Amino acid sequence: MSSHKAVLHIYSSYNNVLLTATDLTGAETVAKVSGGQVTKKASDAGGQFAATRAAERIADMLKEKEFTQVIVKYRGVGGNKSPNTGPGAQAAIRALTRAGMTITRIEDVTPIPHDGTKKKGGRRGRRV
Repeated sequence: MSSHKAVLHIYSSYNNVLLTATDLTGAETVAKVSGGQVTKKASDAGGQFAATRAAERIADMLKEKEFTQVIVKYRGVGGNKSPNTGPGAQAAIRALTRAGMTITRIEDVTPIPHDGTKKKGGRRGRRV
């Protein structure tokens, strides 16, 4: 009997929160929920409330398919933007534990540039 473990990919930007649950290989998508599916206003899609509601919904979908354990891989915007994740990632992880899912591992997979592209703002930076 195979273990009922899924990988939950959380992409959290300031505009939206995307939650995708896959099997352990990452090849087959089990469930998908975004912040825009659970809120009425588009401006609220990236917030903590939308992330909490989306995490509750994906936890229900995973329980229907008999997944009990979750490996969480969260990711921010990355690149030459700010290195931190959006506000929804932490709220989504907290809501998952409250929904009864067992989190075995939490990984940050935000892409980090190896001195890639130039930051916007020009030579003298952003003048206020």
